Amino acid sequence: MFPKLAIASLGILATSIQCIDVTINSILDGEIKVASTQLDKMNFLLNNNLTWFFDFTTQPHYTYTPGAVVNADAATFPASTSYGMTMALINLGPCGMLPPHYHPRGTNFVVAVEGVTQTWMIEENGAKVVNQTLRPWQMTIFPRGSIHSMQNLGNNQGCTKATLVSVLNSEDAGTQNILNGLAQLPPDIIAAAFGSPAAGFNLPPIPEVGTGSIIGSAACLAACRGKM
Repeated sequence: MFPKLAIASLGILATSIQCIDVTINSILDGEIKVASTQLDKMNFLLNNNLTWFFDFTTQPHYTYTPGAVVNADAATFPASTSYGMTMALINLGPCGMLPPHYHPRGTNFVVAVEGVTQTWMIEENGAKVVNQTLRPWQMTIFPRGSIHSMQNLGNNQGCTKATLVSVLNSEDAGTQNILNGLAQLPPDIIAAAFGSPAAGFNLPPIPEVGTGSIIGSAACLAACRGKM
């Protein structure tokens, strides 16, 4: 049977990587997509009192406790519809992390703005894990469909926050949290995948998608104890 401690660790990791964006107005987005010209699109937006301005800090999921991923995309920012891009702000509080996930429809370029962030990426079976440490104005790439994760190395910066900017080459890149997806499969299939087809194998409840960040590793928390 898969070790209980390891299963518990899966539960700790499996909160949201990214909040589920709710489309402001799907009919409106559809009208924008079928506009014949860019001028038609601009006039349509302005005539419907839609702004070309997006403030990340006023969005419902903006926080550093423990963090968040705030997207400006077709769902949250109608003016961005049809440009094929998503801009995201990644907030990581002390020891905050983004659990393992992938984007099924977009490649991700991530630039560090403040703090020190450790990233991990693996693209496919047989590939090595790409491990990067990002400091301000350094970047890395997560190719479309690659599994990746990141954590604020708070112990290297006095246990302070980290901020990164993320750009994806799709206005609807999508996000799949690995463990949240895994938990939706039949328990016996999950057990077999872990090499434990014996009866009685169950994953713990997986938290639903939240603001986009969770508390990270025990090692980081220990290093930052009393400093956060």
